[in-house]
Amino acid sequence: MEINANEVYTPAEAQKLLKVSPSTITRLIRKGIIRAARVGKQYRILGKELLRVVSPELEDTVGKAYNKARNWVHDGVDET
Repeated sequence: MEINANEVYTPAEAQKLLKVSPSTITRLIRKGIIRAARVGKQYRILGKELLRVVSPELEDTVGKAYNKARNWVHDGVDET
């Protein structure tokens, strides 16, 4: 299965494409990691948004942010 940048996907379709659970898709949408439009009571996700999420550049950015936050927390802890 291939992600088409100009296609519009439902969360269920995105879940199958990304091979994650339904709760993971919902969490990613709510946290803003995957940007989605709400149409009525349902979400719709652009294919180029899914491609952005799986891109190595985003993964690198997220990893750097995680490490920065982790170091900040550990720097503030006194070791005794």
